[in-house]
Amino acid sequence: MTVKVRRQRPRRRVFWALVAVLLADLLALSDTLAVMSVDLGSESMKVAIVKPGVPMEIVLNKESRRKTPVIVTLKENERFFGDSAASMAIKNPKATLRYFQHLLGKQADNPHVALYQARFPEHELTFDPQRQTVHFQISPQLQFSPEEVLGMVLNYSRSLAEDFAEQPIKDAVITVPVFFNQAERRAVLQAARMAGLKVLQLINDNTATALSYGVFRRKDINTTAQNIMFYDMGSGSTVCTIVTYQMVKTKEAGMQPQLQIRGVGFDRTLGGLEMELRLREHLAGLFNEQRKGQRAKDVRENPRAMAKLLREANRLKTVLSANADHMAQIEGLMDDVDFKAKVTRVEFEELCADLFERVPGPVQQALQSAEMSLDEIEQVILVGGATRVPKVQEVLLKAVGKEELGKNINADEAAAMGAVYQAAALSKAFKVKPFVVRDAVVYPILVEFTREVEEEPGVHSLKHNKRVLFSRMGPYPQRKVITFNRYSHDFNFHINYGDLGFLGPEDLRVFGSQNLTTVKLKGVGDSFKKYPDYESKGIKAHFNLDESGVLSLDRVESVFETLVEDSPEEESTLTKLGNTISSLFGGGTTPDAKENGTDTVQKPSEKAEAGPEGVAPAPEGEKKQKPARKQRMVEEIGVELVILDLPDLPEDKLAQSVQKLQDLTLRDLEKQEREKAANSLEAFIFETQDKLYQPEYQEVSTEEQREEISGKLSAASTWLEDEGVGATTVMLKEKLAELRKLCQGLFFRVEERKKWPERLSALDNLLNHSSMFLKGARLIPEMDQIFTEVEMTTLEKVINETWAWKNATLAEQAKLPATEKPVLLSKDIEAKMMALDREVQYLLNKAKFTKPRPRPKDKNGTRAEPPLNATASDQGEKVILPAGQTEDAEPISEPEKVETGSEPEDTEPLELGGPGAEPEQKEQSTGQKQPLKNDEL
Repeated sequence: MTVKVRRQRPRRRVFWALVAVLLADLLALSDTLAVMSVDLGSESMKVAIVKPGVPMEIVLNKESRRKTPVIVTLKENERFFGDSAASMAIKNPKATLRYFQHLLGKQADNPHVALYQARFPEHELTFDPQRQTVHFQISPQLQFSPEEVLGMVLNYSRSLAEDFAEQPIKDAVITVPVFFNQAERRAVLQAARMAGLKVLQLINDNTATALSYGVFRRKDINTTAQNIMFYDMGSGSTVCTIVTYQMVKTKEAGMQPQLQIRGVGFDRTLGGLEMELRLREHLAGLFNEQRKGQRAKDVRENPRAMAKLLREANRLKTVLSANADHMAQIEGLMDDVDFKAKVTRVEFEELCADLFERVPGPVQQALQSAEMSLDEIEQVILVGGATRVPKVQEVLLKAVGKEELGKNINADEAAAMGAVYQAAALSKAFKVKPFVVRDAVVYPILVEFTREVEEEPGVHSLKHNKRVLFSRMGPYPQRKVITFNRYSHDFNFHINYGDLGFLGPEDLRVFGSQNLTTVKLKGVGDSFKKYPDYESKGIKAHFNLDESGVLSLDRVESVFETLVEDSPEEESTLTKLGNTISSLFGGGTTPDAKENGTDTVQKPSEKAEAGPEGVAPAPEGEKKQKPARKQRMVEEIGVELVILDLPDLPEDKLAQSVQKLQDLTLRDLEKQEREKAANSLEAFIFETQDKLYQPEYQEVSTEEQREEISGKLSAASTWLEDEGVGATTVMLKEKLAELRKLCQGLFFRVEERKKWPERLSALDNLLNHSSMFLKGARLIPEMDQIFTEVEMTTLEKVINETWAWKNATLAEQAKLPATEKPVLLSKDIEAKMMALDREVQYLLNKAKFTKPRPRPKDKNGTRAEPPLNATASDQGEKVILPAGQTEDAEPISEPEKVETGSEPEDTEPLELGGPGAEPEQKEQSTGQKQPLKNDEL
């Protein structure tokens, strides 16, 4: 027996299954369309978002400020962030952490660790014996790594962005200093993983600033190169960047604006913080001088007093930027002694004289790395808060030799706006205008390996080789392939930093290890044994320097080739496909003369591969046998990586840190929930006690009822003061529910009386209009009547019943005292209105869609008189007919309208602004439809 199988149904099932999956993906995507950026500065951070309907916006924190201090206070049972933590720095300086980013990716012997300890001696630092990094020891039970503290800050920034966007956010672009090396960048990425953020990119803050500048001046960019210098002095460091803007031709989108980082110079410790520390030290000396001879302790030994002095130094630096002198004053600085001293701008500049001498340094470094002169720089633009210091501007202006310094950029928010633009560009949910970004490698990276060579017959020696992978100021992201020839057994090679001679001795010590990774290859010899008859094309190592500037080794392969001869019939489609894929992923052929070369990965050529050299193509008639072709075999080699600069956190330790931060976040949420419950209970008690004395509440309650409620409220208030501190969230909510139940009747009577006038007025209006409608319906002539007698009788019945209910209920309510539960309820009034409105709407809809009956003719050939309720358009005007045409002639019909699928030419399709909607298509003049993304910047 033959069974016929219909193939269409399985295909349909597969089709609808795919549709369901796509719809589920779209729904999931619509919930997380927003993206964010975090401009992570040393002193403060700025957060920005992009979401449908909100192109680019700086997020306001809980204090409605546009920037948030990067400060965390960690106590046994609670945490504080931002401005709240800044206020806690005075009360509990040991538990308040700031400037902890300076410790990221650094081992205990790094000079910056000692510098941090000298600046903030109140913090106890312990050492991790496995990674040789430092931890903050808050208490015997509390210990956190700098990555964990940064993870807390990133998680807090996400909560601010989510509150502002009113939707969950996971995708983020985070700014980092351009001078961060591989270890420091990996530390930031680990902190983001602890916070549960998906990092789209770590973007250099100078690049983000340059992108923001270019995006908002897109029209000013043309094919002529414009060189702009950005001088960014922030709280912790100074960076000078030379950027070239120019219109370039791209394969994807034609002519587009491009920014290219040409030169970079920096000073890791030159910034506003060092100026404030100098001022703090000066103020501490003045205070000690004022108390000299009183056997008082040195103020430097008191962490709280030093925290107060640092805060005053910050304020003083800002004020002296606009004033010649100012009075520093702190109430109760130490031992209830007030401090007051006058500080002039001249004194401040003398304190920081050596710092101001370092201002031109980054400029010279940037020019050297760009191989440019100052004459080629069109404009110098100031970025960063510390550039507001007049002396900084004075020294910089003299160093660059320009007439003036550019201040036409938001010095605080430019990096955050540039980073969020990049986040939108990297996200699949938004369509942004292309802006090509070519960042530059600051620290060169090379590969080193040793190979045995035979210099003379029988004399072998080891030759040390170096191959540059990514050169200084070369562009990235970029992929590179390095080929090791003449290796037939397992070997090792090393990935290290290249020439760092542009760094000074102190910067080199801060930089840390110059050795990145040792790569141990396993399986090279086995690959040669597997393909003994093949020619080796070398061991190819594939490297990737990604968008975040983080280096990775993707894979290592052993590549072999041989010539094979196949008849045309023997080569199947799958074989052709396999050979094509092999040629794509295996890279080009390496000539024998090129040893251990480094190749940039490029797109494969579209032209077909030629045959063997010297072999001319055979005529058509002689192509009986297919010519020999190259067959490529690729064997993947095992790789073991030994990290040399800073070992990454093991996965189990990373999971523990993630869980630790999640537990702290959950605890914070529970604390917030408890505080909310306590505040709600306290507010209800005070508000209800106040309401008991208001006339509208006294009118509907007796003295006994008010006394009972007042007594319960007083008891709850006493309980909240005495036992509320230890009460759980559940206990607080239960107490509030008990009080609300007690006051429910009182509140209900007041609310009902407030609603009566409006509800009764609306009911009266509806009854009057319904009666008038019914009266008009009954006046329609019989021949034009569209309503049945049953329908009109039903409406009349509902009207009469509603009138009767209203009158009876009002009469009954008038007999009841105001302190009793009312019988006239607003919900009943609304129900009666809905029932009456339903009947009226039914008749109105029937009249709307009923076609008029045809008018009958009398014996004389004239039409009957139009009905009384006919409109002027129904009656029509008298028309003078053409000669020879009678009234009985058939009217000339209008030409039929041709239905088209396209819209009128002057009609534009609506743009979609929200998630979840089906994307519309814009119709071009060519008739081709282009899909739109959810939002367009």
